[in-house]
Formats: sequence, C-alpha cells, structure tokens
Amino acid sequence: MIAFSAASTSLFAANRFSLAAGRMLDALSDDTFKGVHRLMPFDWAMLIPYFSVLIVLSIYGLHRYAMIRGYVKHRRKFTGEPPSRFAALPRVTVQLPIYNERYVVERLLEETAKIDYPRELLQIQVLDDSTDDTHPFTRALVESYRDGGLPIEYIHRTNRHGFKAGALENGLRTATGELVAIFDADFVPPRDFLTRTVHFFAESNVGMVQTRWGYLNRGQSVLTEVQAMLLDGHFVLEHVARAGNGLFFNFNGTAGVLRKSAIEDAGGWQHDTLTEDSDLSYRAQLKGWKFVYVPSIECLSELPVETYGFQVQQSRWAKGLTQVAMKLLPSILKSNLPWRVKAEAIFHLTPNISYPLMIVMSVMMLPVMIVRDYMGWLEMLLIDFPLIVASFFSISAFYVVAHRELFPKTWKRAFFFLPALMAAGVALTIINSRAVFEALIGYKTEFARTAKYGQQALRNRDIKYRRRSGWLPYFELLAGAGFLAITVYAINSYNYLAVPF
Repeated sequence: MIAFSAASTSLFAANRFSLAAGRMLDALSDDTFKGVHRLMPFDWAMLIPYFSVLIVLSIYGLHRYAMIRGYVKHRRKFTGEPPSRFAALPRVTVQLPIYNERYVVERLLEETAKIDYPRELLQIQVLDDSTDDTHPFTRALVESYRDGGLPIEYIHRTNRHGFKAGALENGLRTATGELVAIFDADFVPPRDFLTRTVHFFAESNVGMVQTRWGYLNRGQSVLTEVQAMLLDGHFVLEHVARAGNGLFFNFNGTAGVLRKSAIEDAGGWQHDTLTEDSDLSYRAQLKGWKFVYVPSIECLSELPVETYGFQVQQSRWAKGLTQVAMKLLPSILKSNLPWRVKAEAIFHLTPNISYPLMIVMSVMMLPVMIVRDYMGWLEMLLIDFPLIVASFFSISAFYVVAHRELFPKTWKRAFFFLPALMAAGVALTIINSRAVFEALIGYKTEFARTAKYGQQALRNRDIKYRRRSGWLPYFELLAGAGFLAITVYAINSYNYLAVPF
C-alpha cells in the first residue's frame, strides 16, 4: 500500500522553479526582495497557505532522501540467510484468496502445486469468494489436484463479508499450520519459497517474513514500466531502510509468511480498513513481534494493464492506509516506542494527505503566479530552489536509485521513464484525493478488486472484468482545461520554462 503522491508533488514544485528561472532572465536588475514591499493583504492570503502546503509536501520529499540514506546504510545486512534454522521443519498453511480470477487462478494453482516442501507438513487453502464461473472452474481444479495427492482444500463463501480479510479470517479457523503463507491470485510463488523463508521463524519472536515483488509483465507498456518503478521504490529502498533501522514496516498482503500465533495475538484479521495487511502489521509490531524483510527472494506478479485499473488499485491503498493512520496512530504515539519509530510511522501512514494538498495547490497556482509577478529573482531563488531540491529532485533520485539497484547495467533507461512516472503521479491526484477524503470522514466503501487478465486472455482480447471509470475522466479533463489556461498565462507573461510543467 504504497503512496505515490510525491510524483505529483514534483510537478508543481518544478513549476515554481521554472517561474523563478524565468524571473531571473528578465529581472536581474531588480532589488532583492523589493516585490515583498508591494504585497497587499490579499497577496499574503494567497502566499501564506500556498507556501505552507509546499513546505509540508517538501518535508515528505526530504523523507525520500532519508529512505535513500537508510537503504545505502543498511543494505548489506540483508544477506537472505536466516540466523538459525529449524531442526525439524514446521507445518505450513498456504492461503490463496481469490475473487473472480478466472484468467489467473489456473496459473496460481499450477505454480503453488510445485512448491518444494514436505507434503505431510503442507496445507493449501483456496479461499474462493467468486460469484462468476471462477467458482466451478476453481473447484474442479482443486479436486483434480487433490486426487493427484496434493494436500489442498477448497473453501467457498457465499458472501464477501470482510472481503479479503474476511476470507483469510475464515480460512484461519481451519488452518493447521504454525506458519501461514499468503499469495494473491496474480502471484507466481517460486518453487523454493517456503524452504528459503520458514527458517527465519526459528527465532521465536519473528512474526512475519516479507519477500520482494517482481513483475511478469513489466515490459508490456509504458504504464507497466512506470508502475514497476513506483513499486520498486517501496520494495527496494523503503523496506530495506525501515527494516534495517529497526523501524516498523508492513506485510504487503501477499508473497509473505506470518506466524499464526502472531496474527491471533495482534487481534486477528480485521476488516474495518481497506488495507488489512498494514493494519495487522502495525498491531503485531505494537505487540512486540519482529518483522523480517528478505529482498533476495523475488515473487513475480502481474501489474494492472489499464490506467483505470491502476488508479483504482492506488486509491484503495491510499484510502486504506489513511484509515490505518486514523485507527492506529493515536496508540502508536501514546506508546513507549522510541521517537524515531513513531516519526517513521507518521511518514509511512500519512503521505497520501499530499493528494488533497495538491488539489489546493492547483487551485491556488494561477493567482499565486499573478501575485508573485511583483517579486525579485533572488527572493525566488532563496525560497523556491530549496523547496524544489526537497521535492522534485528527491523524487527523481528516489526512483532512479531503486532502478539502478535492480538493473545496474541498464539503469540509465530510468531517466527515459521519469516524465511518464510524473504523469502517473498526476493521474492519481483526483481519485486519491477522493479516497483520502472518504477515509477522513469515515465513509465506507467496498473492497475494489484490481482485475488481472493473464497473458493468454490479453492476447485473445477476451477480457470481461473491465470497469467503467464513471465521472473520473470528466473531472480530469476539467483539471486539464484549468492547466491549459495556466499555460496560456505563463506564455503571455513570458514564463516559458513553466510551460512544460
């Protein structure tokens, strides 16, 4: 549940830098700060909230630098080897929650059946909430695997109470494993997944082991490339920085293993937020359970192939993480945790607030450009440039560094995708602002599944899970028209460097 608002933050921060540069070209003879004396009360009413918002966004940008620093400092700790090993392997339950996943469920079961682990110590639960033909299709698949000797069982619910969290909770009642591995329908678990993860639980205080996501369709389009880069920032840099520094980090809902007793001790799966994984993660760590990250284990998955599917997924994560912040931050702040753990929890759980702040900035941008027309170039350089370094350059560095760590030979291609990455961040602003606002006012919505199609369905163009985007494109077109007007003003006022942004 990753927040990518910083990408959109950079758009407007860069606009301020371009405006400052334009002023430098035609106002070098201005006295320093002489424009400040011309400001009227209305001007201050525009500038104070504008810069207040920009400063808040820049603080989140500076946090990206802290994540890069933490990664560089701690990356050598992650060898992928557990400190100790079990003499006798523990029993493991593998849970596969699915809902209307006709295109990918066959692949999921095929790859799960290949997992290298003693069959007498393995239980596989297919937790199917499907309401379409996925239900009979999956039941038949499970029966065929069970007839072949695989320890697999099929659990179908006739309602979606609690959504994914409800399905996991229901499965946990009959789970026989000491450990529980979870894979979403679009994931492809590697054959040695369990043999490489379970030994970390030889330490009795370890409650969760998370592995790194990889992507089957990373190179399918510019959209999938950009999504992979955005997620790489989370899995390559953030998880390593947080785990390495002893800070709280989250189970990502899939491609991980949890200790059953840790789930129960933390209060079990709860479905009052849309990100049940982050919710459980923080509750478990508040109880003292240790979380382990193993980036050397890559678990492949499928990225959304449509823009609206990408937006829906991100808005669900934005709303859910905001709900978790409202639910758990009071307890975190009141706890006896070190201040640095509390501070990082705030940064981790609240970055999506920047989306509605971006809406505020977009509304104020044109009047602020008009107001700042009176100001001298040096004032802009001293005030604007540090904010740009904090926001725009931090975001670029964040994703380029993550890309370089994964692809050291071809990392420079990341610069080619940066404009599209920024555009993807902007594309989330409206829908994620709505998600954050709904979370803040306590408005409940259903768990919106992100449809995955599988490569065969895409090749055959046999896609039936498409969602209508409703009102969203019209609001986005309206916002685009507003920025077109700002572009016209920038041209007429000779702020040519502001036009691209």
